[in-house]
Amino acid sequence: MSSVHSTAIIDPGAEIADDVEIGPWCLIGDGVRVGSGCVLGPQTRIDGPTTIGTGNRFYGQASIGTDPQDLKFGGERTELRIGDNNVIREFVTINRGTVGGGGITEIGSSNLLMVYSHIAHDCHVGSNVVFANGGTLAGHVEIGDFVTVGAFSAVHQFCRVGDHAFIGGFTVVTQDALPYVKTVGSRPAKTYGVNTIGLKRRDFSDESVHALQQCYRILIRSKLKLEEAVRRIEDEVGSLPEVRYLVDFVQGTQRGFIR
Repeated sequence: MSSVHSTAIIDPGAEIADDVEIGPWCLIGDGVRVGSGCVLGPQTRIDGPTTIGTGNRFYGQASIGTDPQDLKFGGERTELRIGDNNVIREFVTINRGTVGGGGITEIGSSNLLMVYSHIAHDCHVGSNVVFANGGTLAGHVEIGDFVTVGAFSAVHQFCRVGDHAFIGGFTVVTQDALPYVKTVGSRPAKTYGVNTIGLKRRDFSDESVHALQQCYRILIRSKLKLEEAVRRIEDEVGSLPEVRYLVDFVQGTQRGFIR
């Protein structure tokens, strides 16, 4: 049986699982679906269409699934989708998508979004991601799995952040941020080597870490052109899955990547 505080306002068009806990002064709009085991803290606002999976905890004062902050938005039907077991802290804001960006903002599972994090329209965030306080995404950003976005960092629209990347606090990301690599700084941000501590905590083998360090030296330190660096990586490092993903990432860049 769900526990709904008497002050909560829930639109008849919302679908709430039987065991959801809804705290004081929550506002749940039409087209919102909330899965089993979710907890909505005081003054949580969720607009639709928004689909929320199971086991998510909203600590309160969050604003979820609201209209995109895009002057081209004209009230079209767009969506937000959130996976399972996310922790969303106070004053987090997540906007729905826009028609021009595919219509969907998407958040994976097992993420921690700390206080005042913001995820704008048409962003796609993976799983096991940590946003420290004030971490901010502009529209159309892609964030991979196991990424850390440091406090008060901002990612420019249409940028990508690769899997296992570490973005240090107060960083301004205006190009793609490499997977497995530490990126820190403001205008310009720079890379500071492979995120070896994070990779070892996630049980990456010594072979994989060493291979990624070789890739980093070739991509960043050799000052080779991208095509030459990729050929050298393929010739000298091998074809481990992590290496292949890194190569595919840099070859797929549209905005260039931070060095």
